[in-house]
Amino acid sequence: MGNQLAIEVDSLESKVYQIQSGNRSLQNELLHAYKPYIAKCVSEVCKRYIDPKKDDEFSIGLFAFYEAINCYSEEKGSSFLSFARLVIKRKTIDYIRKESKKTVVVSLDKAQEQENTENPLEIDAANRAYQVQQDNWNRRQEILLLNKKLKSYNLSMNELVKISPKHKDARKNAINIASLLYHDEEMRSFILKKKRIPMKRLAEKVDVSKKTLERNRKYILVIFIILDGEFVYLQECIKDQLNFNSLTKGLSQS
Repeated sequence: MGNQLAIEVDSLESKVYQIQSGNRSLQNELLHAYKPYIAKCVSEVCKRYIDPKKDDEFSIGLFAFYEAINCYSEEKGSSFLSFARLVIKRKTIDYIRKESKKTVVVSLDKAQEQENTENPLEIDAANRAYQVQQDNWNRRQEILLLNKKLKSYNLSMNELVKISPKHKDARKNAINIASLLYHDEEMRSFILKKKRIPMKRLAEKVDVSKKTLERNRKYILVIFIILDGEFVYLQECIKDQLNFNSLTKGLSQS
């Protein structure tokens, strides 16, 4: 009874660290307790109800949650559940994409039995088209969520389109600065609390003029918000730095 009470008062992060130290019984308990959460995260990606007993996607989510337990660290700058949700989404998306690329092979025998058998190439094209549609839907959901986040920072999606640096090098530089802010615990905490960038502190950390920092301040802040959130698709766009500016041009139309 005493041990059970101790577990209940422990924070989730504390439980995770206990598991990382070898507490396998607590690991099984956590995996079981968070099955509904895992199913919800997977369902958000798949856009349908996920049955833990039948759907392969749930198994992917469950293993992703297990991976998150073993990889989590407070240095990653987020709560465990936020980190786990991101891992689950990424693994689920990777799984769906991998499955959609598999060519559907229709056996010769079956083709002879069915007069109107579909062309495997047509089926593969339909699968790829469905995946594109699904990816677009997920991107729109992330953009809606980003729009809500921006409002809390007194920013707007339309404004983002206007403030995006035109030159590739300027975008790369701004993204690198935003990444620095995200990984610096002190500055990250400041931004999350004050909803603004500690410009003086930042200027001491980077070899960039104050004028340039100020000119790109809002853009840097938006990139920071994306890095700090559960934006799987938008973070991919950031990695593909050349395409991020073209993405922002389409945000106002989404």
